[in-house]
Amino acid sequence: MNTFRDTLWAGIAGMCFCALCHAAGPAGKAGFEAPPPEWLSAYDLFADLARQIPSDGVMPYDLSALLFSDYAVKHRFVWMPPGTSATYQDYDVFEFPVGTILVKTFAFPRDARRPEEGEQLVETRLLVRTKATWKMYPYVWNEQGTDARLALAGARVPVRWVHTDGAVRSMQFNVPNVNQCKHCHIGGGAPLPAGPKARYLNMDYAYPAGAENQLVYWIRTGRLTGLADPATAPKAPDWDDPNSGTLDERARTYLDINCAHCHSPGGLAYTSGLDLRFDQTTPMRYGVLKSPVAAGRGASIGQYDIVPGDPDKSILLYRLTTTDPGVRMPTVGRSLEHDEGVELIREWIADMAAPKQTN
Repeated sequence: MNTFRDTLWAGIAGMCFCALCHAAGPAGKAGFEAPPPEWLSAYDLFADLARQIPSDGVMPYDLSALLFSDYAVKHRFVWMPPGTSATYQDYDVFEFPVGTILVKTFAFPRDARRPEEGEQLVETRLLVRTKATWKMYPYVWNEQGTDARLALAGARVPVRWVHTDGAVRSMQFNVPNVNQCKHCHIGGGAPLPAGPKARYLNMDYAYPAGAENQLVYWIRTGRLTGLADPATAPKAPDWDDPNSGTLDERARTYLDINCAHCHSPGGLAYTSGLDLRFDQTTPMRYGVLKSPVAAGRGASIGQYDIVPGDPDKSILLYRLTTTDPGVRMPTVGRSLEHDEGVELIREWIADMAAPKQTN
């Protein structure tokens, strides 16, 4: 019996399953243009669904910097049709072939201090590359953790875990609906993945055969073309590791991975004039002494997005701190304050030289 993944590839390869035809490229519309299946298991992406062990041909990967989602742990995978590969780009998301499935599972550890106690699987989000665009499909896990069901309208899932400080935390995890997914997954006005960029993939990953740089591995296994020398690729620091970069580099990385998908050219929030991409080098463009365009109640604590040397008068920090749905940033994917991220941005702003006073 064919899985949905087989059907998807059949639509791309014109219903032919031989290796020569796979190399021939996209043809036909069946499969990847069809409505998504009701259950995640239909894709055959996992050899062991509950334990998140991928099937043959499904490649796990990770990012060097955390995108905060209410302290959820994330498991990432990618499947590309046989004989195809992604195309390297220095700063933007890689160009993935038609038929690609990007997989991200959100989970909460039973006890963050003891990973061996397992996890509560909450959501698996799929991004499927069709001929015309990226399609986004959220799947919500059942209570038994055996399979996940399509939830185009989103969902609220109760979660409970022991945090790293030993305190028990609980909340309602918000699974976004399909339209809300586009708040983060958009670029140049069209749906787009956010994470698979060179600077975040340029790190070692513990593959079954041993640790290897992900860019090197992707090239060696035929999953990536267009990069002659991985040593020349950009590399982002881990914002949570003081040894991985300067305070400025780590803070800019945090804003890039958590905020720049909206606050960048083509993003939903670019009309604010705030550009939080790591490679934006003009301080005013990333908020320093920049007046907000339309921050509403978010502007109640000050005049500028960032006031050098004064975190408490900086609108950017306030919006990262508050959990008020009408003020907080990001608006989707966060309902809790991210203690570690807020501490980093506070330190970064406090460390900035205050503007010189003029008479």
